[in-house]
Amino acid sequence: MQTNDTYIQYLFAERLGGTMFGKDTKIYKFEKIKRAKRAALAANPGAELIDLGVGEPDEMAFPGVVQALQRAAERPENRGYADNGIPEFKAAAARYLQNVYGVSGIDPETEVLHGIGSKPVLAMFPSVFINPGDVTLMTVPGYPVMATHTRWYGGSVVNLPLTEEKGFLPDLDAIPADVRKKAKLLYLNYPNNPTGAGATKAFFEKAVKFAKENEIIVVHDAAYSALMYGVKPLSFLSVPGAKDVGVEIHSLSKAFNMTGWRLAFVAGNDRVIAGYGNVKDNYDSGQFKAIQQAGIYALEHPEITDEIKEKYERRLRSLVKTLTDMGFAASMPAGTFYLYVKVPRGVKNGRRFASAEEFSEFLIAEKLISTVPWDDAGPYIRFSATFETKGKADEQRVLDEFKKRMGGLQFEFSASD
Repeated sequence: MQTNDTYIQYLFAERLGGTMFGKDTKIYKFEKIKRAKRAALAANPGAELIDLGVGEPDEMAFPGVVQALQRAAERPENRGYADNGIPEFKAAAARYLQNVYGVSGIDPETEVLHGIGSKPVLAMFPSVFINPGDVTLMTVPGYPVMATHTRWYGGSVVNLPLTEEKGFLPDLDAIPADVRKKAKLLYLNYPNNPTGAGATKAFFEKAVKFAKENEIIVVHDAAYSALMYGVKPLSFLSVPGAKDVGVEIHSLSKAFNMTGWRLAFVAGNDRVIAGYGNVKDNYDSGQFKAIQQAGIYALEHPEITDEIKEKYERRLRSLVKTLTDMGFAASMPAGTFYLYVKVPRGVKNGRRFASAEEFSEFLIAEKLISTVPWDDAGPYIRFSATFETKGKADEQRVLDEFKKRMGGLQFEFSASD
């Protein structure tokens, strides 16, 4: 028996590392980035760090949304538990799908539920469907939450690499028969973080066919779906048969600058929604009703997203121009507020880069430019257009400073880039 000050170390669940919890010396990517930023600023007192790595909006929610929250928060009837959501929010979500995406026939009573952000929704799906030995199919690079919870429930994860050659769409035909037989969940995310790629209607149709043939549930993470450039936003649920095989999660974080408000909704197959609702009942008591009512205001004003999109597109085009002039294979993404570009081999007559992580560390240390590296399916780096500024004039100053800092470098690229 251990002494009182050490016995707790031996009680951690194996899913968290068991007795080794907290002793792992591996430093995870985003912690490395944070440390590198602190070190760069310490080495350059008073200097400005250009943060192109942040993955959340740089401005607060629009005044109408904030005012809707203020009014709703003052009503005594909103003080209690929300449980699985207020009916008005579910109805607004169904209308939003119809108005913005052309998705009709969603029953707000049985085919929509809210979530305290999309992250908890993704975390709960494995507890609804995954038993030991089951498989979740996950696209990589990408958001890992559903994969983490699949493993926690004794399932396994099969990664589907997103490559440039395939348009950053998973190759469903390449999944072996034995994997298909064990698979229960297929995670998709379009427009995609980090690649910025968009899915086509033909791909979604193929995903529906694949899911039906293999009896798999599609979970489409549509966190960035409203942020598409030059085309109408595309919903997985707009494809015939999609509601038979899966659900779609919409977040108000990116499209309405409501990241910290923690509000999302999931819509689609009624049995999947029922299972999620059952698990959710045992995890939380719902998001504050006043926040849901502010969310209704947002969903009823999609022109907010159009204004947000205009800013991101302006910034992205500037970043593309700067990077392209330097030899990067950069182009406007289909959606999101990210640029995803292959890293150079090195700097002319100087530093070599064996990975995206090395290149990212170089940019932070040498140029005080923060980015996010991805080495999951080739060495790529993600630039985000959500850097903070003090208005449009200051935005241009930051973009000009980025161009100035990058302009002093001569990069070498492989022949295939």
